[in-house]
Amino acid sequence: MLTRIAGGRLVDPVSRREGIGDLWIAGDRIVAAPANAVPDREIDAAGCIVMAGAIDVHSHIAGGNVTLARLLLPELRAGEEAAAPDLPFGTARWSTFETGRLYARMGYTTVIEPALVPTAALATHLELEDIPLIDRGGLAVVGNDDQLLSLLRGRESPAAIRDYVALTLANARGLGLKVINAGGAAAFKENVRRFGLDDTVPSYGLTSRAILTALLDAAEAIGVPHPLHVHANNLGLPGAADTLLETFAAAEGRRIHLAHAQFYSYDRHEAGGFSSAAERVSAALADHPNVTLDVGQVVFGQTCTISLDILRQYAGHKSGRPRKWILVDGDAEGGGIVPYRYNRGNGVNALQFAIGLELFLRAPDPWRVLLTTDHPNGGPFTAYPRLIQLLMDKEERDRVLAGLPAMARERSGLASIEREYTLREVAIMTRAAPARLLGLADRGHLGPGARADIALYEDQPDRAAMFAAAKLVLKDGEIILRDGEPLGWRAGRTLTLQPPVDPAMARRADAYLADRFGTGLAGFAVPQAAFADRAVFEVEPCRT
Repeated sequence: MLTRIAGGRLVDPVSRREGIGDLWIAGDRIVAAPANAVPDREIDAAGCIVMAGAIDVHSHIAGGNVTLARLLLPELRAGEEAAAPDLPFGTARWSTFETGRLYARMGYTTVIEPALVPTAALATHLELEDIPLIDRGGLAVVGNDDQLLSLLRGRESPAAIRDYVALTLANARGLGLKVINAGGAAAFKENVRRFGLDDTVPSYGLTSRAILTALLDAAEAIGVPHPLHVHANNLGLPGAADTLLETFAAAEGRRIHLAHAQFYSYDRHEAGGFSSAAERVSAALADHPNVTLDVGQVVFGQTCTISLDILRQYAGHKSGRPRKWILVDGDAEGGGIVPYRYNRGNGVNALQFAIGLELFLRAPDPWRVLLTTDHPNGGPFTAYPRLIQLLMDKEERDRVLAGLPAMARERSGLASIEREYTLREVAIMTRAAPARLLGLADRGHLGPGARADIALYEDQPDRAAMFAAAKLVLKDGEIILRDGEPLGWRAGRTLTLQPPVDPAMARRADAYLADRFGTGLAGFAVPQAAFADRAVFEVEPCRT
């Protein structure tokens, strides 16, 4: 089918199109305007902003900790309206259908789960596959598992480390690699409660820096398109900015992505507690072109923090509201679920809110600072439209800041920043940059050959309302949502890599797992048989 989207305002930084024009689609791809062609279908986009489908690089939408959080806090979603009863799991509160629906409503078409635990990969993939309308992917977590740390302790060759990491990535069907407080969960098991970049995991004699360095090298050697996705040490502590900048430097020019950087952009304040380090972090970012980050913006209201960083979750569990929590000291990562309420009247929470916005607005390059709330840790992903409005509207930002405790103004530089994001910068931050970062060449833009993942928004002065409910969303050229409401159930796909696996390393890992767990590699695999005849996975190429 040949489709023309006619007369919309195209905003595409990649193909450098910004202005009124037409967009042509043949099947599931965007094509150049055909000569003298008559479309089979025409979509009137007059008065609309037309962008590529948005992409979220870091949102916890599936997996064991997400499921435990739903069980721990059923009341958090008690007010949600259920979906249609004829849809799979449609009557569940905040079901997988709700995740897909709410993302698609905002014009998102691809979302990445950043904590794909290899030992539970099948369960995570089954839940990801149940999320409709959008495409998904997961980042395989490494850096605390005994086999990797044993290989490093034994001074195995870089090639052996590469082969083990590639095997883990392939077996878990990940789209990238994630490390969470490298070595921290292993150190926690030996009663370590503070763990920095140069601290040592007792039983292995390895510093966090050494583990991180080995994983950076392995990711590059494998050709993983997405830079190593790093949850750094000392999250949320006064002075955490020092650790963040040390991690920038530790990469030594290799590509690295720092997750939820707002939770690290804290300097120590002379009066106690912390103050904003956003200006210092942004200056360092300008000096390190190999570094990208997502913000992890805090928004006010009740949420639940979910993290495999058991060391930090243990430290924070006493601050949980309501007072109930779960800690899981698992074989590798462990993790914790701690409810939390970000209170508008709380000076610390207000300062966190201001620091996140400050990071966005001081960004030296919109291609390297991406929109996330670390859903649900900083707040729900449904806050994105409101955050975009605050970034685009200085007057509204000042109005909100004036209503917050004085600490947010006195310990951050937000009030002094005049910058307002443009639609082009929003398209970079939410479309073009995430696609480039993930190595997804056919997404995030409106050029010929791109996948026809397209969002149309009614052009409104109220940017929050505009981005909250797309007028029309196309996925692979099919209309899946109209006037903010999905048109039914449509299966998405899960994006993965398929790096070559070394047979000798596979045999070593199989023997190790059989000895430790009583089942080998096959017991932790993600077989196609689990999904019957459904075409769930789409393999993306590694870098060469």
